[in-house]
Order: sequence, then C-alpha cells, then structure tokens
Amino acid sequence: MNAIAQKFTHSNTNSVLKEINEAKSEFAENAQLDLAPSIQLPPISQPTDFLRAHTDDASNPDCKIKIAHGTTTMAFRFQGGIVVAVDSRATQGNWIASQTVNKVIRINPDLLGTMAGGAADCQYWETWLGTQCRLHELREKERISVAAASKILSNLVYEYKGMGLSMGTMICGYTKKEGPTIYYVDSDGSRLKGEMFCVGSGQTFAYGVLDSEYRWDLSVEEALYLGKRSILAATHRDAYSGGSVNLYHVTEAGWVYHGNHNVGDIFWDIKEKEKSFNNVDG
Repeated sequence: MNAIAQKFTHSNTNSVLKEINEAKSEFAENAQLDLAPSIQLPPISQPTDFLRAHTDDASNPDCKIKIAHGTTTMAFRFQGGIVVAVDSRATQGNWIASQTVNKVIRINPDLLGTMAGGAADCQYWETWLGTQCRLHELREKERISVAAASKILSNLVYEYKGMGLSMGTMICGYTKKEGPTIYYVDSDGSRLKGEMFCVGSGQTFAYGVLDSEYRWDLSVEEALYLGKRSILAATHRDAYSGGSVNLYHVTEAGWVYHGNHNVGDIFWDIKEKEKSFNNVDG
C-alpha cells in the first residue's frame, strides 16, 4: 500500500506535470513547423553554388541541366480596369508538353496571378499566397490589398533566392484604395509596380503590339482585343508560346473571364480583319 501511495507524492506529481508540459511544447513546436512553407534542400554545404554550377548555362556552358522556359503573359491597366492575357503552351526544352495550361491563378475573387518560368513553382507558391490572403480576410474582416499580397509573395521567394526557384509573375487586382493595380514579382524577390508588363520568351513580340496600340482611354472591347492581339503576335513568332489565349478583365467588382481563344482560329480571323500577317499565304 505504501508503494502505491508513493507514486502520488508531490514530487512525483510535479515530475509527471513537467513531462506533460514538455510534450505539449514539443507538439506545438512541430505543429508550427508543419504550417510554415518549406523546401527540402540538397544535403550539401552550399546549395546555391551547387545549383548554379549544374543549371546556369550562362556561367557554365557545360552544365549538365539546361533549363529552358517559354511562355507569354501580359497585363495592362486602362480606364476600365486591367486586362490579363496569357498563352497556354508548356514546353520542356524543345518538346511541347501541353497546349492547355491555365497560366492564370485565381487567387481570390479580386486577385489574379500569372505564371511564367517553372509551372510548379508558380502554381504552388501562388496557391499558397491564396491561403495567406484568405487568412488576412478572416483576421481583418476585409480583402487584402494588391500591394500587401504582392509583398507577401516577394518576401517569401526572396528567402529562397538562388536556390533554384523559377518565377516571373504578375499580381493583378482592383481595390478601392489602390484602383486597378499590377505588381511584377520574380524569384529573385524583385517587386515592381507598373502600368503594363509582358513576361516570358515571347514578351518582345507582345510588347511590340501593346506599345503601338495602347492608350489609357481604351474601351473594354478594345482593351480585350488588344490583349488577345498581343498574345497572338507572340505565339506567331515565338516557338515556345502557343496553344490558346486565356483572357481576363479585372474590374472593381472582381475579375471576369472572357474565354479561351484558340490561336489557330483567331489568327485567320484577325489576318482577314486587319489585312495583317502578310507574310503568311492563305
């Protein structure tokens, strides 16, 4: 009987409580770590130098892994909001992997993100950004601003700078304080606010059309046509862009999807309408 009673002495009770508290602390710490985004790094002393030596063909032409990226995405502001237009081709080197990739991430009803670079990187981190925007909305009882959303993403990718992420994205949205707003964010942590951006291997061809036809007082119909026409020019000249054009219009009430337009079909319609692309017979 004395042995049983001894188990419940004050000192033993304190010992048990200490073990319980330590277990709680360890559980809370592990739970917190599980919630934080993380990337498994290679078990080497300098991951950034390792990746640069094996994937950066600019500094090392004999590198074993040459990463080729191709796409065309664009967004521009005008008096009626923002037009976002993207192509849908995904390539792996010289091989066309898909013609139906949706390169616009619908972050929430007011925010859109575009994908250029590594599809997995853009999709994963912009989807993660959507969870952070939702948490902000629940805490603050209001939608997050475009500036704050883009800052969250740029801060996150900056932590992994030089570790192999490949992202060139635009965060587009409309808030009462900011109006129609576009931020460019890339995997180096760069964050730029601007009137218009074109990103990807076909950007120069898209900029050529956009710069020549853009003006602030475009009607919604004219702006949507300009976005579609700019991406079409890129798909015509850039082998790594193609498939179809996904078209969005961002307004004060949120974004509106304006459909998927196959470049093979709209090419001939626009050629006939504009009497352009005269180098192509047919």
